[in-house]
Amino acid sequence: MTLLLTGANGQLGTLIKKHLTERGATFLEGSRTPPAGGRRVDYTDPAGLEQAFAGVTKLILISAPSGDRVTLHRNAVTAAKNAGVEHIIYTSVTEAPTSPLSLAVDHKATEEAIRDAGLTFTFLRNNMYHENYTGQLAHTEGVFVTSAGSGLLASAARDDFALAAAVVATTPGHENTAYELTGSTAWTFDDFAAQVASITGKPFVHKSIPAAELRAGYVAAGLPEEAAEVFTDIYVHIADGALADVRPDLEKLIGRQATPLADSIRAAVGG
Repeated sequence: MTLLLTGANGQLGTLIKKHLTERGATFLEGSRTPPAGGRRVDYTDPAGLEQAFAGVTKLILISAPSGDRVTLHRNAVTAAKNAGVEHIIYTSVTEAPTSPLSLAVDHKATEEAIRDAGLTFTFLRNNMYHENYTGQLAHTEGVFVTSAGSGLLASAARDDFALAAAVVATTPGHENTAYELTGSTAWTFDDFAAQVASITGKPFVHKSIPAAELRAGYVAAGLPEEAAEVFTDIYVHIADGALADVRPDLEKLIGRQATPLADSIRAAVGG
């Protein structure tokens, strides 16, 4: 078996790479700027993708961070099929086929493309990362603003999702399976704020505002309108409960409870 990890230089890819190495796996690194012995993987270059995937039997396909992701992912899937790849492990999102999140549209289309190509698949339907929120703490003063209301979020640490991907890539029995990967508990942003206050010893609260105000605030702060819309949409659907369900799949794959939110907060603030 020849395993190739795409997006190997990204945040998730770097962690998957770490876990593959710790598990003693032999694999190729794929990115736009690969190391010696790696493969150049550029989702905008279909011909180059076929060359990159030549001889690969199993592919960890990390979703593109931005752009026309459906086209980019279809390029990768078509190249994988043409190159003889047998199994694609794809990083998707919670309940991609039915999710109301705008973010899920691209993932649903990618899952469909992989199925339509007739390739063996494993879909890792990741909930949100703890780090999406703890990463904001360094530049947030006292008030964490969302449109999530009292909605629950079953997020997990990025490293837990990375470990799950490495386990799937290096153990049998995951063929043609979709895993719903969540944290071990769900929390509200009021819970999040209370934990931040407790860990830092400083006042910290959550404030939920109308979606239109949040979106406008993002744009005023310099965020591209498309990104502002996606981020706002996630919070709106957290409020609606779209990311609230806790599932056992992540714990089963990694062999332990998922990393608690408080641990990720401490890692972010040095507590």
